[in-house]
Amino acid sequence: MFPRWQQSLLILFHLYVSSTFAFYIPGFSIKSYLPDESIPLFVNKIYSDRTQLQYAYSELPFVCPASGRKHPHGNLISGSSVSLNLGEIIRGDRIVVSDYELAMLRDDEAHYLCTQKIDASEITRAQELISDGYVAEWIVDNLPGATQFVTPDRSRKYYAAGFKIGYEVPMAGEINPWYYINNHVSLVIRYNTAPGRDGRKGRKVIVGFEVYPKSIEAEERDEDNIPYDVHGTHRGLRLRLPFNGTVSTAKDSTLYIPYTYSVIFKEEERIDWSNRWDLYFVNQEDSSGLHWLAIVNSLIIAGLLSGVVAVILARTIKGETQGRKDSILEDGKRKPKREKVKSPPKSLEGNGLLDPVGTAGSPGDDSSEDDSVEEITGWKLVHADVFRTPRYGHFLAPLLGSGMQLVFMATGLLVLSLFGVLNPSFRGGFVSVGFGLFIFAGLVSGYFSSRIYKTFGGKVWKANVIVTALLIPGLLFTTVFVLNLFTWAQASSTALPFTTLLALAALWLLIQLPLVYAGGYYGFHQSGPWEHPIKTNAVPRQIPTQSWWIGGIPAILISGLLPFAVVFVELLFVFKSLWLDKSGFYYVFGFTAVVSAVLLLTVMEVTIVTTYLLLCYENYRWWWHSFAVGASSGLWIFAYCAWYYAMRLHIEGLASGLLFFSYTALACAVYSLLMGTVGFFTAYVFVRRIYGAIKVD
Repeated sequence: MFPRWQQSLLILFHLYVSSTFAFYIPGFSIKSYLPDESIPLFVNKIYSDRTQLQYAYSELPFVCPASGRKHPHGNLISGSSVSLNLGEIIRGDRIVVSDYELAMLRDDEAHYLCTQKIDASEITRAQELISDGYVAEWIVDNLPGATQFVTPDRSRKYYAAGFKIGYEVPMAGEINPWYYINNHVSLVIRYNTAPGRDGRKGRKVIVGFEVYPKSIEAEERDEDNIPYDVHGTHRGLRLRLPFNGTVSTAKDSTLYIPYTYSVIFKEEERIDWSNRWDLYFVNQEDSSGLHWLAIVNSLIIAGLLSGVVAVILARTIKGETQGRKDSILEDGKRKPKREKVKSPPKSLEGNGLLDPVGTAGSPGDDSSEDDSVEEITGWKLVHADVFRTPRYGHFLAPLLGSGMQLVFMATGLLVLSLFGVLNPSFRGGFVSVGFGLFIFAGLVSGYFSSRIYKTFGGKVWKANVIVTALLIPGLLFTTVFVLNLFTWAQASSTALPFTTLLALAALWLLIQLPLVYAGGYYGFHQSGPWEHPIKTNAVPRQIPTQSWWIGGIPAILISGLLPFAVVFVELLFVFKSLWLDKSGFYYVFGFTAVVSAVLLLTVMEVTIVTTYLLLCYENYRWWWHSFAVGASSGLWIFAYCAWYYAMRLHIEGLASGLLFFSYTALACAVYSLLMGTVGFFTAYVFVRRIYGAIKVD
């Protein structure tokens, strides 16, 4: 038997995995319905592109409360919450079973739902939400309710997720506009015959869900509180209290809002169940030209950098080849001229890894000898210091371990997205699977952190493991917890429940920390440190005065411009999906994969070039420099986000602005850590390669 704490740990992990993989892949898990079979409708949340705060639809004071009745042909009870995975909770979903009655192929011209009574404060709340442009999200068969539009050339139709809860009308001569509540919705369910055996049995599948809201005044209704002509022209229901001339009466009055709905089923033979999400991505598909522009832009930048790196590597190969020729000549009793080495305590032969063509130093060739003298005053002079342990190496090792953890997570997410496992039907799956990969990658984090730590001469490996497991995850958790206090104060559904925070802390401390420990033990004791090709002198070499554009902050910032130029076009689509559409329906991962690959190549090439220049100016402090060069594009992305906030978004309010910039800074920091790690290990491999090929006297 396992101890009690291990049993609790296994149960917690099982629950997380169960919630993470509770999804279906389009084309494999198809839900079909028989005629007259009940179709549940779920209400989720309201959101707006003017604020970062979301609210649960079922908790709004002016909507119909749940009756608690049981739905036919199922075990669902109205008002009950649906189990959510971690990603759904983090994105602010609060899915609840509604009282709306839908049955396959059964049209309903008008159906009365309820009459909700609200007071002055609740009217004010409704007006504020309408003024902020909030839209509601309902769900049928895992499809979000949408409004149908047509492209400008009228060639295609597409969906815009969500529908408005109301609208405002500016009035001449009045300061405040008039607000109207949408108290009637027309629900259009588009269906098609189910594929295969189910279709032959007469079963249908839902391929579209559209919601068209409407405001209808409370008067001119029959005894069932249904408008006489639902589809006709009506005056809207204005959000205001009855007023008979006295202030006290207005404060004590209430407004009655009758809610009704219509259900319409339409057959759609041109849309199959497997591609029913395509209408949500028409805008992304139509903008494929811009995606290709981003790819071409990225390839041009990467191509130019590849040319520079190719020159450096060509010199490396030339120097190595020349070194071998000189060795053969020396064995044949024909010795070349000795190079004139200036000042270093340990001189290097002129046959270095990066010697340019024509610097072999053939006898009697003065120009070649001069070139050799010039070359040996550069990067070769620091051979005895280039692998000197950097300052604060005990801090760099945990950062690199966490960076490799992020590399593993990002790679896994991208691969799963390309294979269609992470798709819009898996609501919240991107975050849930990403968190699972991050936890599991604790093994990778501990392994790389311990190996780097031991390479830097560290002895107390357990302390390094604890720092690795707590530093970056702890900063992330603390930031999220503090920001969560602001959303709690606003009663927003974006706020994580306290139980979710406890679950996150448990996964972090009870699962990830042991995994980091296991990886750290293996990396420190089994694999050991990386061996360097050249020994380090006991006395550090003095670094000459450096120009501002070599190793300082300006040089690092300029280096970050190139990776930023690779991704800035593609970022426009990501920003639009996250902050304008608020739907999270970003599904062009093929373009993203190409741009990401070019981005990695660009970061690697920029790091190689900057590290080479740094060493040529006899500056051997490349460890932190390579990390900073790789991470620097994150600063430009943050500046880009600030520009997008000021020029494109319409976010209002202190709390929303604070949430925007805080989470943006957090995301950019994670990106910088990932790319900084890529830059560091690229430079490490490059430095080991060039110094492993030179000969030291």
